[in-house]
Amino acid sequence: MPVERLLPSDEARELVELAAEICAKELEPRTAQDEAEARFPREVFRTLGQAGLLSLPYPERFGGGEQPYEVYLQVLEEIAYRSASVAVGVSVHSLSCYPLATFGTPKQQAEHLPRMLAGDLLGAYCLSEPHAGSDPAALRTTATPPTTTGGDYVLSGTKAWVTHGGAADFYTVFARTGEGRGGISCFLVDASTPGLIVYPPERKMGLTASPTTQIGFEDAPVADSRLVGVPGQGLPIALSALDSGRLGIAAAATGLAQRALDDAIAYAREREAFGRPIIDHQGLGFLLADMAAAVESSRATMLTAARLRDAGRPFSKAASIAKLVATDAAMKVTEDAVQVFGGAGYTKDYPVERYMREAKVMQIFEGTNQIQRLVISRHLARA
Repeated sequence: MPVERLLPSDEARELVELAAEICAKELEPRTAQDEAEARFPREVFRTLGQAGLLSLPYPERFGGGEQPYEVYLQVLEEIAYRSASVAVGVSVHSLSCYPLATFGTPKQQAEHLPRMLAGDLLGAYCLSEPHAGSDPAALRTTATPPTTTGGDYVLSGTKAWVTHGGAADFYTVFARTGEGRGGISCFLVDASTPGLIVYPPERKMGLTASPTTQIGFEDAPVADSRLVGVPGQGLPIALSALDSGRLGIAAAATGLAQRALDDAIAYAREREAFGRPIIDHQGLGFLLADMAAAVESSRATMLTAARLRDAGRPFSKAASIAKLVATDAAMKVTEDAVQVFGGAGYTKDYPVERYMREAKVMQIFEGTNQIQRLVISRHLARA
């Protein structure tokens, strides 16, 4: 059913409507098959880029839409309504552009951002490692500094859980250039870099149309002009990016939950038991009411955090709350959608079983929900 949105401008409403229209036409007809065949829909990202939907929160001077984050997130929600894989991919691409857009030099930004934001180049974000997921300060991938001015750094190590691994054109990579938390730096690495190795895709429960791999670096040369920020600034850059990335995942989870709710309502109106539609039975009607309340709560929490970000106010705690609330809600709503469908919901004849599998990982990436609780509790301790 249509979502009642309070948008800040007519332009924002038109952008959300444009996203819904493009995704209904170009994305929805192919989503089930792409997921079934684990086929990455790269051309969809080009279409979204050409429509200006990959660049909404970024400055106009680089080809961005310069839109508030609350608008970008509601566009992302519309994408997730049709494909969770593509919505997560758009969020990860935006996350991958963030360090360059926020901490890069004007020369770096002018050289790379326009093609990134136009969708000509697709990004990936390399922070986690096989032994260091929730603890990024423990990463071991190294970037040996150049011995001469203008020389190359040399990357060595392995990154894990890389969305768009093997499909990306550039990788935003965090590597160790010194000791401790202050010894991590950020690099922009081309996919064609010698020594960059793409490992076989992970065999995942859901989001199968989105490739996830390990990425290895075997003495991979990276020019010092590809250092983003200053040496040792990598961890603050990574954590700052993740605050915004968590809002992207909250939006994707909200869009997925809205779709599961709408499918469940439609089925409950048509399916009859004891002589009337099952939606008219109080037990099921109350279940749907709880699902609707969870989706609305997710959206409200997400937009509160986005509006803090748009106002230039601290939003790290709010972003963690939004990610926690929205992804836990998506898991519960999709599980309940399967219950509404009964035995049919447990089969692949209906997409609700896929929604439930897709929701699960949203409680894990961009910081597990246990890490979100840790972040929130630390903010409360400092308040």
